[in-house]
Amino acid sequence: MQIKPLLDAEIELTDSSRSPGSVVLSSRIRLARNLAASPFPGRANKAQRREVLEHCQGAIAVLPQMEKGSVLEMESLEDVERQVLVERHLISRELSGQREGGGVIVSRDQSCAIMINEEDHLRIQVLRAGYNFKSVWKLIDAIDTGLEDKLDFAFSPDWGYLTACPTNLGTGMRASVMLHLPGLVMASQMEKVIRAVNQLGIAVRGLFGEGTDASGSIFQISNQQTLGESEADIITRLSGVLDTVIEQENNARQKLLENASSKVFDKIGRAFGTLQNGHLLSSAEAMNLLSFIRLGIDYGAIDEGQRRPVDRFFMTCQPGHVQLTEKTEASEARDVARARLLREHFRTLPPLDFDKMANP
Repeated sequence: MQIKPLLDAEIELTDSSRSPGSVVLSSRIRLARNLAASPFPGRANKAQRREVLEHCQGAIAVLPQMEKGSVLEMESLEDVERQVLVERHLISRELSGQREGGGVIVSRDQSCAIMINEEDHLRIQVLRAGYNFKSVWKLIDAIDTGLEDKLDFAFSPDWGYLTACPTNLGTGMRASVMLHLPGLVMASQMEKVIRAVNQLGIAVRGLFGEGTDASGSIFQISNQQTLGESEADIITRLSGVLDTVIEQENNARQKLLENASSKVFDKIGRAFGTLQNGHLLSSAEAMNLLSFIRLGIDYGAIDEGQRRPVDRFFMTCQPGHVQLTEKTEASEARDVARARLLREHFRTLPPLDFDKMANP
């Protein structure tokens, strides 16, 4: 199994000493880059894609940030291994379906991943726990500069970095955060928030990007405009929107506790009981139950030490992870295994302390 070192390693998102806040799970910046002398991946033949793959692998491998990283080619991975990489946000769904010339290089702590021959020749990504665009930008800028010293990127004085899709022209940058927004979901305010954010040129998507559901009340919010703004301007504008959404989420949580405490207590208590005793759990149900447990941690009913295990369960309860560890493709068998995994953990926890929730 080629991805076993990734499964066994401590990772930035759930094992970092940087504890994510109650609302923001992670911050990400992605840069799209292409080689000047090569056709875009969608227009390239197999030989050209292979040439780009080998050329880029050589340039990436010598970067100090990617030292002792994992070099993976899509052709040599099993379907379930590619699915696990998607669930860890290390590759896109588009790259997972790519065979000829597709690849990714992942840093040891999985905070950096560079996809090769997805829609563009390179998709450089840095992903960090918590709300911290400053450190994410510093790292990805260093990686981008290091690669630009070795590769000739396609660039226009008028249009900036040239990309396969016109929506990525300019900086080629997408900045995003993953937010846990159960308060706004329970208060039925998410549609209103999404409409307001969209009007500001900011996109709201589900856990795995465009076209996916917001399982577990987890939403991905990112910039849409890449042309005509500097990287600093994009981050500043996005951060202003995010600060407002975070404030609205915290207000919604407080109002729920003041005006609908029994409903909140019941949701968290039922989630806790199901995770302690359930024997059949789909990934969607598990995500929603874990969302209420995380809310219980934020309210103080569950010990703060459970935040990291819960955040890791968000990932390891996904279908690909369960299939890989249990070695079964059967949906019901995965649901049984998922429930057992969660039951074994949550049965060891002390009872909920609702008195702490009443006085957060």
